[in-house]
Amino acid sequence: NPAGTVGVKGSALIASHEEWWAGTRLNHAAFVQSFGEVGSFGLSFTTMSMDKLAVTTEEDPEGSSGLTFDAQDLMLGITYARNLTEDFSVGITAKYIHQRIWNESASGLAIDIGTLYHIGFRDLKLGMSVTNFGGDLTFEGRDLLVDYDARSTTATERLLPAQIQAEGYPLPLQFQVGLSLSPYISDEFSVLVAADVVHPNDNDELVCAGIEATILQRLSLRGGYRFGDDTARWSAGVGASVPAGTLNIGFDYAYVDYDLLPSVHRFGIAVAF
Repeated sequence: NPAGTVGVKGSALIASHEEWWAGTRLNHAAFVQSFGEVGSFGLSFTTMSMDKLAVTTEEDPEGSSGLTFDAQDLMLGITYARNLTEDFSVGITAKYIHQRIWNESASGLAIDIGTLYHIGFRDLKLGMSVTNFGGDLTFEGRDLLVDYDARSTTATERLLPAQIQAEGYPLPLQFQVGLSLSPYISDEFSVLVAADVVHPNDNDELVCAGIEATILQRLSLRGGYRFGDDTARWSAGVGASVPAGTLNIGFDYAYVDYDLLPSVHRFGIAVAF
């Protein structure tokens, strides 16, 4: 939710890394700078990549040719958010998306729009967002170039250079609404509970719920569960906040359990200054 960046006071830099399945990995980095009443500006970068695999064909199912291929998804985003009132904020992220599989690639633009309302009772917050709102993507590349025989019945007809037109595909549009509440807050110990309802256009609706307990505003213990997800189940994590001069450095780790797939470990670091 881009509206949440108004919560940054000053500057903040975050980065995270996740090792997924079959040699795939997800990396994310973002920087946010607050300019007071003017609003907050942010830059974000996300990439999903994989290890190289051998190229196989019907004639060479073992991939003995020595050729390899890989795939990568890339997102670059620019965010702006500001408070419209003391308790209500809005934000928007404009994104450039690039997807590549071997020699073929597709690019496009999309936006994320979000709102965040501070209700006030026990730090109750209501957030809503729409992500990946944009046009279809279409793959292009040299492997789609072909020689076309316009008149196959004429033996002397010259072949014409042509390109296979790949069918476009939509981005995974997603609507999400969530609530968070702090039933207990003190300098020594605080509790935060949160729940999100996620409605994607290409999958079933699911509910994500979690709880966080923070000790002395420095150490956080977290747990969560996904209801309606076909693979992900429960998750657990820990976070630590360490002051270092004018900096405040946060370290985060999460363990996500999956039903039919290997578990996933997530690592993150955040620096506020």
